[in-house]
Amino acid sequence: MKSNRENQILELLAVEKRLEVAQLSELLNVSQVTIRKDLDVLEQKGIIQREHGWAVLCSTDDIHGRIAYHYREKRKIAEWAAHLIKDGDTVMIESGSCCALLADVLAETRKDLTVITNSAFIAAYIRGKCQFQIILLGGIYQPDAQVMVGPMVRQCAENFFVDLFFIGVDGYSERTGFTNQDQLRAQAVRDMAHQTERIVVLTESEKFSRHGVVPMNLKVPAVTVVTDDKLDSGIKAALQQKNIQVHTVEVD
Repeated sequence: MKSNRENQILELLAVEKRLEVAQLSELLNVSQVTIRKDLDVLEQKGIIQREHGWAVLCSTDDIHGRIAYHYREKRKIAEWAAHLIKDGDTVMIESGSCCALLADVLAETRKDLTVITNSAFIAAYIRGKCQFQIILLGGIYQPDAQVMVGPMVRQCAENFFVDLFFIGVDGYSERTGFTNQDQLRAQAVRDMAHQTERIVVLTESEKFSRHGVVPMNLKVPAVTVVTDDKLDSGIKAALQQKNIQVHTVEVD
């Protein structure tokens, strides 16, 4: 199927960073015409770039590159999380690769949503794909992540209260909980978290084997984790002991 082939292309590029169209055609056993069509779709999504017969993965330092890394797992996580949302709902979505893919899935499958986000990337990513009302919170713009941070994020978020707030994380520690690599982005998540009943953490299981330097210190009534089925059973049990709901998604 086309979506599976796109996943295969991204997995190959995650390793090689740069591959010829002819190479991809041979590796995936399809015509170069078919590969070019797949690459057109991925380029339109901003995940890859085309260069004279080559496909090049966008830098892993920015949001485009992070989407490509473990794309298949992240897409499955996003598809499962979308089932938590009904037509007409209002949701809050923080910046992050899994969160961006959730927004993309929602744009394809839901109607009449209101999406509140501090991610300029997400606002642009689903532009033209849906008729959602998109509310972009103000703040200081971080160009690599294309996200708003700083005290204005909290001031803007205080105008809303939602049932579900979807976030990404950079790691987890049993001692400190969920972590981030960026102090300003972690603070933006904390500030937005005051305005929700439940946080839903969207992340691939690999993140539970490392931790960032900034504890998220999430203080909300309820937390749900959606991750892939490679999550260590011991970590899953530890999360559940902390009254965190855990949903693991099967990845082919």
